[in-house]
Amino acid sequence: MEHQRALAKKLTAASLHAHVLHLHQCGGGGNVLRRAHAASLVSGALAASLPLAGALLLSYAAIADLPSSRLILLHHPLRLRSAFLWNSLSRALSSASLPSEALRVYNLMLRSAVSPDDRTFPFALHAAAAAAEAHPAKGLELHAAALRSGHLADVFAGNTLVAFYAARGSARDACRVFDEMPVRDVVSWNSLVSAFLANKMFDDARQTLVSMTRSGNPVNVASLVSVVPACGLEQEEGFGLGMHGLALKTGLDAMVNLGNALIDMYGKFGHVQASMQVFEGMPERNEVSWNSAIGCFLNAGLYGDVLAMFREMSERGVMPGSITLSSLLPALVELGHFDLGREVHGYSIKRAMDLDIFVANSLVDMYAKLGSLEKACTVFEKIKAPNVVSWNAMIANLVQNGAEIEAFRFVIKMQNDGERPNSITLVNVLPACSRLASIKLGKQIHAWSIRAGLIFDLFISNALIDMYAKCGQLTSAQNIFDLSEKDDVSYNTLILGYSQSPCSFKSLNFFKQMRSVGIEYDAISFMGALTACTNLCAFKQGKVIHGVLVRRLQSNHPFLENSLLGLYTKGAMLDTASKIFNRMTQKDVASWNTMIMGYGMQGQIDVAFHLFDLMKDDGVNYDHVSYIAVLSACSHGGLVERGKKYFSQMLAQNLEPQQMHYACMVDLLGRAGQLTESVEIILDMPFHANSDVWGALLGACRIHGNIELAQYAAEHLFELKPEHSGYYTLLINMYAEAGRWNEANKIRTLMKSRKVQKNPAYSWVQSSNKLQAFLVGYT
Repeated sequence: MEHQRALAKKLTAASLHAHVLHLHQCGGGGNVLRRAHAASLVSGALAASLPLAGALLLSYAAIADLPSSRLILLHHPLRLRSAFLWNSLSRALSSASLPSEALRVYNLMLRSAVSPDDRTFPFALHAAAAAAEAHPAKGLELHAAALRSGHLADVFAGNTLVAFYAARGSARDACRVFDEMPVRDVVSWNSLVSAFLANKMFDDARQTLVSMTRSGNPVNVASLVSVVPACGLEQEEGFGLGMHGLALKTGLDAMVNLGNALIDMYGKFGHVQASMQVFEGMPERNEVSWNSAIGCFLNAGLYGDVLAMFREMSERGVMPGSITLSSLLPALVELGHFDLGREVHGYSIKRAMDLDIFVANSLVDMYAKLGSLEKACTVFEKIKAPNVVSWNAMIANLVQNGAEIEAFRFVIKMQNDGERPNSITLVNVLPACSRLASIKLGKQIHAWSIRAGLIFDLFISNALIDMYAKCGQLTSAQNIFDLSEKDDVSYNTLILGYSQSPCSFKSLNFFKQMRSVGIEYDAISFMGALTACTNLCAFKQGKVIHGVLVRRLQSNHPFLENSLLGLYTKGAMLDTASKIFNRMTQKDVASWNTMIMGYGMQGQIDVAFHLFDLMKDDGVNYDHVSYIAVLSACSHGGLVERGKKYFSQMLAQNLEPQQMHYACMVDLLGRAGQLTESVEIILDMPFHANSDVWGALLGACRIHGNIELAQYAAEHLFELKPEHSGYYTLLINMYAEAGRWNEANKIRTLMKSRKVQKNPAYSWVQSSNKLQAFLVGYT
């Protein structure tokens, strides 16, 4: 009789255990679970069955009712007899992302004199890996305890210990544990491969995988899924092809997750066709498969194919997720399909995906490139927890749309919100310093990059070189260049910077140095070198570069054609310039302006006016520079009335006159002797005249010997540009020619008191394929 009751009780516990496991697997609700719990208590099965208690404990944890899980352990009469329930609670807490709590359960178990079993240490080590920052020494303690108790002989414990050291960034310690394991399975090998990959030790991971196959352990899907993406990242094409071949040989290529990894790998290799062959050959596809294919097209710049793949995905009934939309939006931006982008935004709102961090970041970027600053800000403000990508997209948005001051405020706000700027942040914000001409802000960012250890990042160093160059601090730019890693962008930035400076010869030196270190020239390199030749009047050197462009079939590049026009017009080689201009298939406003300016400077003003008229007939709209060119031609030809007509025409076209337009008018009237009208123009300007305007008046006074008006102009110039020696020298010469030596000496005294020195003149010669510059007066 007693035996039958015991058997019934056992069957009841077994049936309840099966019922609870079924609830756990199908995600049963809390009320059903609590009824099963109550039945277990009433029948007495719970007190007698550890498996039933463990199943209830894990089921409560699965529905996030951890207090009930703890109560089952604390009130179970068998809790001190076995580590089973303690292990179950430790596992449940780790799964709930509470690793520190899981470790407390382990500590409480030891204090309760419960001996660990072969499953205790794997669960505890898993928790220790997750809580390494809060409890850095706990894992080592567990390793020692497992070693003393002899539980490291268990393969499961050994595998977990390998994974633990991998998570700590100690791949070599993981390797030592692996080598000391008496028994290894495929999980052991995969854990070591993952340990090496997690610590960016690809060669070791590759060697481990090769050793695994030679040891007779067959690879599985996990083996290949971990290493195939790494092949793509490391551009290890040969080994990646070998892994694909191994997958085909073992029949694992039919597994959907491995197929997805292969698509991504070939995409990173740039083999779009191979990616599509894998994609088309997959017997089964999921959303990740489609996303991988879309990402492959996106990385290759095939934006039309991205859109086509998305449409096919929708037609096949595959519901796009947040990753799909975040890949689609950049493609739509590149295609200029902003209306479709707005539709995708609406779809994301409908599917409640607009707050997803990846989608939101792509939307901010899209609206920034659309120029819709307000809309981008609205999307950004809705992001609950913006990450560094979100902040960077918003900062780039502000800089691109001319809101530089606001961009700096966002950098400060970003740090106040606990997000640390990265290299992309600094690269985005440094151009704002040059636009604001704020060398002070640029230096602050430079100092911050040094403190943060980012100064040797190539993108940061290039952005700093660019910032200093555009702010006129070429010495600082070159100092960074000398200390940094260099690429074509580094050289091009200095070549362009020096080409527009008084030290243009340095631009040509860097141009030659660039080739000598094995970096190929591009259009920007040639453009900078041609600009330097133009400024140096080094027309022979410019012709040599032109010949190189012809041999490289690059002479028809629009930017380079314009640079060649500048070279030949300044060198009075107008026939050559005209031939280049007539051959151009894409004449932009800069092309026309250069030709008009060139003919005007060489005194062929009728041709300049004819080109100005043809420009309009060709459908090219005039800009501010067009009117500067034609007004300069009028000035050189002394055509006052025609100059006035062009100035009025510019106003009629709603082009607001700038400083240079007023300078041209002052020069035009001044050369014609109408100095009073020149002064009236200056006084009627809607803004304060700059040095160009006052310099034009001073030059006109020099021509006509009007010393009093020259002194008036010079007083303004001495305030605007107190370091410019040319203005002082011109006034001194005028006083000297008039015999007013006292006034001339006063200006010389003023120069000395202000420590103004005459700008040295340079001469340069080419020797042994290198340009040498010499100061006048030096030997």
